[in-house]
Amino acid sequence: MAMLVDSLIAKRHLMANKKQTLVAMLGVTFGIAMFILMISFMVGVNQFLEDTMLSSTPDIHIYNDIKTDYSVSIAGEYFGDKNSLVIVHHPKPKQVKLNIKDAAGIISNLLKDPDITYVSPFLSTQVFYNYGPVQINGSIEGVNIADEAKIFDLAGKMTSGTPENLLSSDKGIIMGRGLADKLNLSMGDMVKLTTPTGTTMSFRVVGLFAIGISTIDNTRSYVNLANVQQLMGEDRNYITDINIKLRSNKLARAKARDLAKKYNYKSDDWETANSSVMASNIVRDTLTYVVSFTLLVVAGFGIYNIMNMTINNKMKDIAILKAQGFAGKDIVQIFLSQSLFIGIFGAIMGEILGFMLSYALSRVPFPASDFIALKYFPVVFRPTHYFFGLMFGVITPLVAGLMPSLKASKVDPVAILRG
Repeated sequence: MAMLVDSLIAKRHLMANKKQTLVAMLGVTFGIAMFILMISFMVGVNQFLEDTMLSSTPDIHIYNDIKTDYSVSIAGEYFGDKNSLVIVHHPKPKQVKLNIKDAAGIISNLLKDPDITYVSPFLSTQVFYNYGPVQINGSIEGVNIADEAKIFDLAGKMTSGTPENLLSSDKGIIMGRGLADKLNLSMGDMVKLTTPTGTTMSFRVVGLFAIGISTIDNTRSYVNLANVQQLMGEDRNYITDINIKLRSNKLARAKARDLAKKYNYKSDDWETANSSVMASNIVRDTLTYVVSFTLLVVAGFGIYNIMNMTINNKMKDIAILKAQGFAGKDIVQIFLSQSLFIGIFGAIMGEILGFMLSYALSRVPFPASDFIALKYFPVVFRPTHYFFGLMFGVITPLVAGLMPSLKASKVDPVAILRG
């Protein structure tokens, strides 16, 4: 019964000051709405950047990172006398091959690992693309296109043709869309490739892809592995790199360390290869939470000010209530109920407004046409964001209203009524 009376009094106070109640509620509403909008957008941006990064980076990349040893020289071995000192200034690096030894055996063992889903060997080299008088420097990767397409989802990034076209063409090439545009190439055209050693070979364009990263789309192409081995004058066992797709990319760092120890080759996980992108994601997340928390704190101070003003204006009413037998906890409950009401309804309206703003942003076309995979601004809708928004919307007003409520509960009715 006492609780019902306290609630009725709290309701009467709220309705008697509609403007103040509305202002306090709007403070919470806009604070929660901006929290939902910012966190949905920033998480969407981070997810897009991570997806783009993973679309061009394997979970694990194994390669032969050879370093020339300058501690031993032919001159030192020839004049290898303990009584003589041999000094060689600025020795030239010797020619070494970057191929992975026993690549077929390593690939066979990798495919037996339950944590590994796909393995794609490839051979990469720098080339000059020649079409008419135009010559552009770039790179070419010889791959087993079926394996490569599974790791990087090439089918979803093709703007013309399909990855399978490479299987049905003896000397076909799938080019980055930016590179093809620079050379003014289209499907079916022939392009001549020249290696740094002077070897040339002609290929027919059978597909165009666009990942959305200019450094890849403007320089890279795919051909069959055997064609690059022939272009470089190497045998069918010559492999320089192995890309790996894991069951879960969260296993990449630990698995990369194990593979490096097992095969004695350089093994990079996707996080290490893209450490700058991961660092920028952390910075953006931190900034989002700091700004969102600030918005909620500002809304809380607004409620605190309004509740403080309300209590100062209701001092005589509080004194009368206490004189009639209302305890201090009843006074706390009356004014805390007002804060809770403002917080709950403000949070609900804020979440509705935040969802509407987030959805509106998600339907705005992205202006950069080069990002083929991004048609609209990236926005993520996650229930956890709305849950935390509701909790903030309830807890912040509750804390903001607690101090004024405690102040009201300690009012001396005799002193107030005497003036």
